[in-house]
Amino acid sequence: MTFERRQFLQALSTTAAAAWLPAAQAAPFLSRPVSFVVPFAPGGPTDAMARLLAAELKSALGQTVIVENKAGAGGNIGAEAVARAEPDGNTLLFGTSGPLAINQYLYAKVGYDPIGSFSPVIQVGYLPNVLAVNAAQPVRNLKELITKAKAKAGGMTFASSGNGASSHLAGVIFNRAAGTDITHVPYKGTGPAITDLLAGQVDMTFTDVLTALPHIKSGKLRALGVTTAKRSAALPAVPTLAEQGLAGFDVSVFFGVVAPAGTPQETIGRLNAAFAEVLRRPNVRDSLAAQGLEPAADSSMAQLAVYMRRESEKWKDVVKASGARAD
Repeated sequence: MTFERRQFLQALSTTAAAAWLPAAQAAPFLSRPVSFVVPFAPGGPTDAMARLLAAELKSALGQTVIVENKAGAGGNIGAEAVARAEPDGNTLLFGTSGPLAINQYLYAKVGYDPIGSFSPVIQVGYLPNVLAVNAAQPVRNLKELITKAKAKAGGMTFASSGNGASSHLAGVIFNRAAGTDITHVPYKGTGPAITDLLAGQVDMTFTDVLTALPHIKSGKLRALGVTTAKRSAALPAVPTLAEQGLAGFDVSVFFGVVAPAGTPQETIGRLNAAFAEVLRRPNVRDSLAAQGLEPAADSSMAQLAVYMRRESEKWKDVVKASGARAD
């Protein structure tokens, strides 16, 4: 065998092996540590998920991933910071339905375009809401609740974590779908809303599964239905609202990773592959499931792009109907 032939075969073998190397052993494609921006304060569910992913991503990306909390204006401040960042893959946003779909209709001025300012990387999953009532309420299913609400037009109340929150907008959609007139009572956060629901000061709420679960298990709250198209893995015995007659009812908070618009597609593709690999790890799946998160059915960049457009269109009419403003 000639020297040239031996060199060629060696090079071919090395190239083939490199294609199968784990991302941790492949040459890093990012120039510096990754800034993973959470547009909310530390300690919440979005922050907890981001820190879990950041810890796992180091081995998949070959770079340290640093979580940066840039809270304010319902997530808009952090989202705008990422939209204005260098489009090189080193700055990513861990966004939710608020900054990536709803806030553009709630705020008079948003310094970015949820669709045009970002390149979608991957949808991590979604967090279902659950319709819950105080267990002392004499209603045991959705039909009984609707009957009672119609008999007391305007006399029943639902709590939310604030104007324009998913817990508020779910109630707006519910009233339209069920033909009820349940009065919205906004609170400054989920905690106070749940406290008053437990105390019987309000009749019901549409809160996230993670928050409601301990109170449902203790028997203090009764779950009447989950708000997503399919049942929640955390509450498998609880039917969806759609199953109980509210056809098409599908409200959740989605979690997605986006990069600044203009980030090279090759970089986006490699980021997507790294996140997808991390999300397949059993410890990550189990940790996210424990937080009530349902995994996305499709991990492609294209799927998140389509989903964000669909969510933006859906919430436009709902926010208008609610009359909610966040300014």
